[in-house]
Amino acid sequence: MAAACGKVEPVTDSPAPDVSGPPTAENPWPVGELAQKVRAYIDRLGTAWVEGEITQWGVSGGNVYGKLKDLAVDATIGFTIWSSVKARIPADLKQGDRVIALIKPNYWVKGGSLTMQVYEMRHVGLGDLLERLERLKAQLAAEGLFDAGRKKPLPFLPSGVGLITGKDSDAEKDVLRNAQLRWPSVRFRVVHAAVQGDRTAREVVNAIELLDADPEIDVIIVARGGGDFQNLLGFSDESVIRAAAAATTPIVSAIGHEADQPLLDFVADLRASTPTDAAKRVVPDVTEERHRVDQARLRIRGRVSSIVAMEIDRIAQVRSRPALANAGWIIDHRSEDLTRYVARGEELVTRVIERERNQVRELAGHLRALSPQRTLDRGYAIVQAASGGGAGHIVRSATDAPADTRLTITVAEGALDAVSSGAHGDDSPRGNR
Repeated sequence: MAAACGKVEPVTDSPAPDVSGPPTAENPWPVGELAQKVRAYIDRLGTAWVEGEITQWGVSGGNVYGKLKDLAVDATIGFTIWSSVKARIPADLKQGDRVIALIKPNYWVKGGSLTMQVYEMRHVGLGDLLERLERLKAQLAAEGLFDAGRKKPLPFLPSGVGLITGKDSDAEKDVLRNAQLRWPSVRFRVVHAAVQGDRTAREVVNAIELLDADPEIDVIIVARGGGDFQNLLGFSDESVIRAAAAATTPIVSAIGHEADQPLLDFVADLRASTPTDAAKRVVPDVTEERHRVDQARLRIRGRVSSIVAMEIDRIAQVRSRPALANAGWIIDHRSEDLTRYVARGEELVTRVIERERNQVRELAGHLRALSPQRTLDRGYAIVQAASGGGAGHIVRSATDAPADTRLTITVAEGALDAVSSGAHGDDSPRGNR
């Protein structure tokens, strides 16, 4: 791409303007005559097609005033598109577009300025600069540097604010003035850096690293008061973007250019539309905060009063219930119930005891009827052998107690010792004992 590289239309080899003689100190040309000669010479150049990139595009009064640049040789020309021509060119032309244009140099005698009047302008594709920025933007986005999840929240009230801006710039004054109006005690640390030109990227990176290393800085503002597309290129430099992404301190981008966002806007934790907006977003308004505190106090007081009043009503309702209005009835009522329950319990216990007593009496009677003593009481006796091999055994048969067997006879009251004389019918003398 080469700006102003179009072929100039051939011109006739007309003779140079007739001059009465070369100007000298004694015979100088009037300014008007020199201006007319310059204009006549420039008019002979005619029109030419040129190619370049639009680096500035502004509309005023229906006319367009801009600049074309050849990035290869760093050459720039200004141009003017009158409203009548603007109606015939593509409506979507904008800063950053690569175009070809039919221009004619014009020398304005009255103002002594040279302008390039555009008669035609066409797209030839995305400008090299914009194309490089788009490729860099896509690369950084693919690395995740623009992800919303990595953006850090700003502190509610920073103890220290870092400001990176041009020295004595309007952006610096806007940020400091608006921040101090909102919170007079806010403390700033200002680091001046170039905000346009070749030094911008290096100085902004150094400033970001310096403020990020300061433990007293809670947020960093990078501010510039707008500018054309070319002047903002430093804020799209890859080194600036990576330095901002690596910073642990939240960064606010306040470049102040709405038409074309520099890449710093995408990696910053917050993008402010202007330096003034950055001050408002970073520093809270002490008046507003006090008003919010007062409102919060009123809401809390009202809520607490409402809760207390509601609880008082609930307590009053509970106290008005019969159970609490006359508590004595509880004791009276329960005492009657208790007396009745005691009487009933005593009656039931008495019944159980009597029933069990009768059952014990019946069992005792059965036991006594079946006991050996009862049998002895009726005149029976128990005979046990007192000697021999069967000593202590009950004698159930006459053969168990042959003659001369010592016996123990247990009667109802006491026991007797005896000697067996043998079974009845035995004729031996001992059988009569």
